Amino acid sequence: MRSDTSTAADQRSFAPRERLDGQVAVITGGIGAIGAATAHRLAALGARVVLLQRDPLDAADELLAALPGAGHPGHFAVRASVTDSDTLAAAAAEVRERSGGATLLVNAAGFTKPVPAADLDALDDALIDAVFAVTWRGSFAAIRAFAPQLKASGDALVVNVSSIAAFTGLGSNLAYAAAKAGIDATTRALAKTLAPAVRVLAVSPGVVDTPFVAGRDAGFNERVGATLPLRRVGVADDVAAAIVACATSLRYATGSVLVVDGGRHLG
Repeated sequence: MRSDTSTAADQRSFAPRERLDGQVAVITGGIGAIGAATAHRLAALGARVVLLQRDPLDAADELLAALPGAGHPGHFAVRASVTDSDTLAAAAAEVRERSGGATLLVNAAGFTKPVPAADLDALDDALIDAVFAVTWRGSFAAIRAFAPQLKASGDALVVNVSSIAAFTGLGSNLAYAAAKAGIDATTRALAKTLAPAVRVLAVSPGVVDTPFVAGRDAGFNERVGATLPLRRVGVADDVAAAIVACATSLRYATGSVLVVDGGRHLG
């Protein structure tokens, strides 16, 4: 016998949405550049935003105050680490209690450190473990923690922030490329296993003008941008716009990886 939630999900409309009123969006890495840009766009469309962060809660105060609809419908921050499943479980319980449950999860938390691909010794075990713990395991653990309330909504969405490094093999380091490839594989797998109540998509940027990768300054971005078909590197809002499109325009999509890189993957 099929569950009521499954039946309701089968009967829902996949028509595009212009607004996200009534949606509760949890963003891991919420005060990072991509997380913050996504929070602004989602809030502007009426979503209630929850910033999930490992930093003290007051680190989110400025961002929360600047979000459209600040104070109503009640954006808030929750402290948790994606590498600590106990804190994620507690965060999920708090979100359920304060908002009724998440309907959208954006996995924007990540970690990397530049290491040339040819320098095998520099990519030591500790760095590999740290990259995978945050980037792959952290995304999976966040989905695992919030899956019950996402499924209960009957029409939920997970968007994982991936990278073109997942399929080009080029990026800040090989562990990061491998972890992002794992994100893509998980996106496809969970799109099947969490269907039909939860759609799962990934957004895959290339070089983005943020402080995320140490050593990538304005000169680096200008040099790389000149080589791209669209003639500039990405900005956080480019990625945020793609994430929001997954929730608004791309409603009849799941298991896909949306490349948003200005054409960098074309070589």
